[in-house]
Amino acid sequence: MSESSKELVMLFTHGADHELSSVGFTIANGGMTAGLKVSAFLTSAAVDLVRKRAIDSTVVPPLDPLAALVKDFLARGGRLWACTPCVKARGYEQSDLIEGVEIAGSSKIHELIKAGAGTLSF
Repeated sequence: MSESSKELVMLFTHGADHELSSVGFTIANGGMTAGLKVSAFLTSAAVDLVRKRAIDSTVVPPLDPLAALVKDFLARGGRLWACTPCVKARGYEQSDLIEGVEIAGSSKIHELIKAGAGTLSF
């Protein structure tokens, strides 16, 4: 398996009010358990997921709390990018976001995809 085939890029568009956010981070963490290097790009409402304290009470049974899933994702080396225009549209700044999130443009994921990374969207 080539290095690029060990990469997974996940695109998130839903916020804390949608179960796909929790499902996506559950799958992202599972990908890391399977040996993939996983990157998550948050766009649209998904950038709200990384605003400090925004997901502290989000739980989709039987999954783990969303805040725990995101924390685990980052602790395991997941890369977490928040779309620059989406962050700006909401008036957020880096200081509004949880530690470990990078505000970045889509070129981050384009580089990985061009190199052969797999993709999933939530």
